[in-house]
Amino acid sequence: MKQFLKFNPILKEKIWGGEKLITLLDKKSQRKDVGESWELSDVEGDISIVANGDLKGKDLKQLIQEYKDDLVGEKVYNQFRDKFPLLIKFIDAKEALSIQLHPHDDLAMKRHNSFGKTEMWYVMQADNQANLIVGFQKDVTKQEYLEHLESKSLTKILNIDEVQKGDVYFIPTGRVHAIGAGVMLAEIQQTSDITYRVYDWDRQDSEGNYRELHTEEAIDAIDYTSKQTYKTSYQKTANKPVEIVSCPYFTTNILSISNKLSVNHLNKDSFVIYMCVEGNVTFRFEDQQEELKMGETLLVPASMKEFEIDATLASELLEVYIK
Repeated sequence: MKQFLKFNPILKEKIWGGEKLITLLDKKSQRKDVGESWELSDVEGDISIVANGDLKGKDLKQLIQEYKDDLVGEKVYNQFRDKFPLLIKFIDAKEALSIQLHPHDDLAMKRHNSFGKTEMWYVMQADNQANLIVGFQKDVTKQEYLEHLESKSLTKILNIDEVQKGDVYFIPTGRVHAIGAGVMLAEIQQTSDITYRVYDWDRQDSEGNYRELHTEEAIDAIDYTSKQTYKTSYQKTANKPVEIVSCPYFTTNILSISNKLSVNHLNKDSFVIYMCVEGNVTFRFEDQQEELKMGETLLVPASMKEFEIDATLASELLEVYIK
């Protein structure tokens, strides 16, 4: 299988969504509350469909069933079979998301017959003083947590970071978190849509309804410990991938590119996903070429080991695969 694959974005309206995905990333919608663009999804009911080339119109599930390890890699296929293991999104929070967390694999499988939801964020744009909630300021007990939840004072014990473009956060299962108002980011996660919402700022939808909370389910899923810092530190290197997150579920590199780069993935037994988070590049393989603009995503099959990326202006890509 030797084709660069692009997919039709699946746009999700959200009570907290805005217009940046349309105005900054050129997604197509008439709505003013688009919160998420699912770039690559194998979530039931939201399977991504190929947008380019000879395979246009086929969905991701069909591709895996037909091409198997040629598409995803032998090790990945043996582990996940016909299920694509990652969900790739761009997110725009015009208002703050709910304070939430995700269950780990065992709990998610037991309760929901689903994977858990380990994820990471790469901040693409942030308004002045925009922030993220990630983790606790200090270790807390279940009782302390429940007392603050009851009195609607959770933010007093949560860690709140003001953020800017380029900030990276790793969010393992169990870690309480929320994207703040004014933040647009790229999100990489396990294929799961299981979220435990613990506080939603007492907001109502257009019909006056409150969104469901998952107070009881969350209690046993929360990691009540704290970290000294939650932000991932890294140093970019021109025209060379730099690892920013590595976990059992995915590895993500940042690739700052300003000219032509020959790419070699002979040492990987995995598909590779590229998310363009700044600029504009062109992928080339034999007689194929595929442009990737800021806010677009490309899937490179595991069988495509060598190709070129050409940047006519300084650009940045997230490079995602499974070790």
